[in-house]
Amino acid sequence: MIREINQNDHDIFIEMVNQFYHSPAVLHHIPSVHAENTFIELMNQSPYVKGYLFELEGNIAGYGLLAITYSNEAGGLVVWIDEILILEAYRGKGLGTEFFAFVQQQFPQAKRFRLEVTKENTRATKLYQSLKYESLDYLQMVLER
Repeated sequence: MIREINQNDHDIFIEMVNQFYHSPAVLHHIPSVHAENTFIELMNQSPYVKGYLFELEGNIAGYGLLAITYSNEAGGLVVWIDEILILEAYRGKGLGTEFFAFVQQQFPQAKRFRLEVTKENTRATKLYQSLKYESLDYLQMVLER
């Protein structure tokens, strides 16, 4: 089951975000206040972020975060799969594939679905490629504030 994150999910969400940012799936850690701010945005129903929990057999199995934006290049709405974590005990059970299908159903108007993956995260890369995601050969640059 995939459901929106709600107020009662605060602690498990923060715990999983911490696990995600201390895994090989990302290049660096983030301050814990970032997860708190994201949770507040989710609870305030921001139009820019959507958060979901994955449940399997009544247990929390992971989470996904989406960032919603617009792109002239893509010609419309872009949905970033910003974060996806499936807890180790639940990997290989089809939850990632289910989440990607869910996202496409939730945003039929989206012109592009986009994500980032580290080179070391070969298991995730294989999943994304099996779902027809392709590399976009831009050098990503950021200005942190």
